[in-house]
Amino acid sequence: MPRISAATVVEHHAQQRLALVRAARALLEGGDAEAVTFTAVARATGLARNSVYKYFPGRPELLAAVVEDAMPRWTEAIRAGMSAAGTPRERIAAYVSSQLDLVRSGEHRIAQALAGVRDTGVVRESAARAHRELLTPLIDALVELGEEDPRRTALLLQGIVNAATTAIESGDDHTAVTDRAVRMAVAAITGATGRQTGETANGGPAD
Repeated sequence: MPRISAATVVEHHAQQRLALVRAARALLEGGDAEAVTFTAVARATGLARNSVYKYFPGRPELLAAVVEDAMPRWTEAIRAGMSAAGTPRERIAAYVSSQLDLVRSGEHRIAQALAGVRDTGVVRESAARAHRELLTPLIDALVELGEEDPRRTALLLQGIVNAATTAIESGDDHTAVTDRAVRMAVAAITGATGRQTGETANGGPAD
């Protein structure tokens, strides 16, 4: 990796830290969190192994930083898909399909690799925060529909996404799985709320 230059020491530190995070991310894309070591990221960034400790006190903090770096891309992809939808029904469908598009793009391999990390709770804490961020737009759509327990319902709908993710990663057809998962999610909400998901909580048509 080429030498990083910056106008100030603070900027250089931030850029070098980001380079280490991106190097760790590249290693995680192989699906094995154990590949992320200080030796490996130091080699990828041209640093001495001991220099990595200037940026991260340990491996768990480095892995947590990878989650923090990836989180905005994950949430933005989902929010962008949902914002393009008109009705709550369409937003729920977009929530499912946007996540499964991330699976197809390979983004989910990072989360999958991190799920097997046995390090301290700092990684789990970052992953849990990312999960909450992903659920927020779905919860908002469920509130608009008048769902009486939107958080619990969102978690159950996420279960459909998780099962679809497993199917796709096992080699099933992405389009077929996505179509079925979307229909199941929308049907589940229709049954839970007792009305069509294109309607708002007051019974009128959604805008």
